[in-house]
Amino acid sequence: MTRKILVTNALPYANAGLHLGHMVEHVQSDIWVRFQRMQGHEVHYICGDDTHGTAIMLWAEKEGVSAEQLIAKVYQSHCSDLKGFSVDYDNYYTTHSPENREFCEHIYGELDKGGLIARKSVEQFYDPVKEMFLPDRYIKGECPRCGAKDQYGDSCEVCGATYAPTDLKNPYSVVSGAKPIRKSSEHFFFKLSDERCRDFLRQWTREAGRLQPEAANKMQEWLGEEGDDKLSDWDISRDAPYFGFAIPGTDNKKFFYVWLDAPVGYFASFKNYCDAQSATGVRIKVEDFLNAEKAAAAETEMVHFIGKDILYFHALFWPSMLKYSGYRTPSSVYAHGFLTVNGEKMSKSRGTFITAESYLKAGLNPEWLRYYYAAKLNGTMEDIDLNLDDFVARVNSDLVGKYVNIASRAAGFISKRFGAKLAAVTANPLLDDMQAAATLIGDFFEAREYGKAVREIMFQTDNANSFVDQAKPWELARQEGKEAALHQVCSDAINIFRLLTIYLKPVLPGLARQAELFLNVDPLTWQDAGKWLPEGHRIEAYKHLMTRVEQKQLAALVAANQENLQAQPETPPAAEKPKAVIVPVAETISIDDFSKLDLRIARIVAVEQVAEADKLLKLTLDIGIEQRTIFAGIKSAYTPEQLLGRMTVMVANLAARKMRFGESQGMVLAAGDGTRLFILSPDDGAQPGMQVK
Repeated sequence: MTRKILVTNALPYANAGLHLGHMVEHVQSDIWVRFQRMQGHEVHYICGDDTHGTAIMLWAEKEGVSAEQLIAKVYQSHCSDLKGFSVDYDNYYTTHSPENREFCEHIYGELDKGGLIARKSVEQFYDPVKEMFLPDRYIKGECPRCGAKDQYGDSCEVCGATYAPTDLKNPYSVVSGAKPIRKSSEHFFFKLSDERCRDFLRQWTREAGRLQPEAANKMQEWLGEEGDDKLSDWDISRDAPYFGFAIPGTDNKKFFYVWLDAPVGYFASFKNYCDAQSATGVRIKVEDFLNAEKAAAAETEMVHFIGKDILYFHALFWPSMLKYSGYRTPSSVYAHGFLTVNGEKMSKSRGTFITAESYLKAGLNPEWLRYYYAAKLNGTMEDIDLNLDDFVARVNSDLVGKYVNIASRAAGFISKRFGAKLAAVTANPLLDDMQAAATLIGDFFEAREYGKAVREIMFQTDNANSFVDQAKPWELARQEGKEAALHQVCSDAINIFRLLTIYLKPVLPGLARQAELFLNVDPLTWQDAGKWLPEGHRIEAYKHLMTRVEQKQLAALVAANQENLQAQPETPPAAEKPKAVIVPVAETISIDDFSKLDLRIARIVAVEQVAEADKLLKLTLDIGIEQRTIFAGIKSAYTPEQLLGRMTVMVANLAARKMRFGESQGMVLAAGDGTRLFILSPDDGAQPGMQVK
């Protein structure tokens, strides 16, 4: 059956160009969309810029331009970056649009009629010089807990404490430097605490396919058990001055908070796309994808790709808004982890906060990065790491040394000795196995387990190269009477190359298009994996398909993105970091002693603060056959967000220990020197429950 799917990607905020962290999500969704289309499904792929809020307004003022001029400039930058990485949206739009205003006002009106909008007085900090209420991130002061200066109004970057802006000591406005005053204002709230929303969300978040298991667990943590009142009403308004849409009936004094109109931008972009298609004679029924009743009847799907940091908005607020305003709710919300570079957060001082534009301007092939991301991505919320040395080695080995090498080894013989025409493929168990792998690889792509798909493709690529190595076409070419054997092995190699191209096409669309031209075939579909090129099929002259990555290219890229550290050092250079204190090796044990330990790979599926403990975090670990609760003394080293979704190693057969907070059912392994802690993580491919030996 042909699926009908609306796919969206989280909207980038229009305050800067895109960086390589953004590209993780755009590439992930683009691969999935291309795979669906290769199977013949109807897919509408939508995104756009998130353009409203105080940050945009103030940045425009600083630049001396209107907010509209500013977001138009950023829009062009984002479109250029996405095109450069072959992220092919059907429509890339903006939240500052008439369609978005119309949807926002309609959703708000329906929620208000349904009794789900409340009005409450709120006391906030107000800048008397700028004459505006200040968002949390525009207030700084001394942390009420540790006393650190110049901390933001919602959390301390020194001790990690969270608090209300009014708790800050000696606060000041980031905008004007003035001391803010407290002032009350009426705000509009979406009543997420209403029992209708609570009951709906408890059911919706547990439905199969809506959320990843670890995301569903997180939702249950936020929702609480039956009878709990954990959900708070959500402030959906902001006071003037503000760049956004005015709330109807407020005389332009109150505006929709940016997080209300940002996800609604998915609908606006889709409607704008459908209207444009209608003008060309292509009719797409908007209501079949957006209206609750009609979407159910038409069996359409709506799939969101987002970062795990905005899961709260997409799995609680957004579906509740849609449910009670007559719109369909998401079929699936797929959250991914963050990007680290060389094992650490992206850093401007180290040159690893790399912009998409700088990567493209440096002349680096964007499909190198698409492939590397695919090799790392999976269906969980795990963070992925861009290790630059590994990037060079993997791309050069897999794509140039293995995949492209198959075509280059066979094409010359076919062109020079056989008029560029192929022999028929003969019965061959190896080729049959490669063809049969289409089902497994397709299942991996469907489940967003791209790393597993890439590993299977490379396994088949290794088999293909072994096949060529054993047949030795270069020796056959020098022997009398071996023409038929030479023709056969080279034709088989070209057919294998075509099959591997099908498997890699969702990841490498540009390279696949070059391969299609070389192979002289129409655009390849997934169904084409079930057949071989016919006898006598003519290929084109082979041209080199991909160059190798050079270390010097990446070194230049890092240097181009590195900020001058003289004014404000971010972290000590690597050479100046304190050396770990290495304790002596313990007494020797026997292999029998070691074998008593049952070490298992575990995925961290939930993380909770332990209010009564300064050092402990409560972890829920999935070890394949069950879930375990562990209290780990790593609070000083990690926030819950940094741990959620990560893979680690635990001692599974350690006797449970009763603590006053609960029972700890094992131990997470970590390295440390008395002052720093680093939890252990396995390589990609390890799965929960695997034994460590």
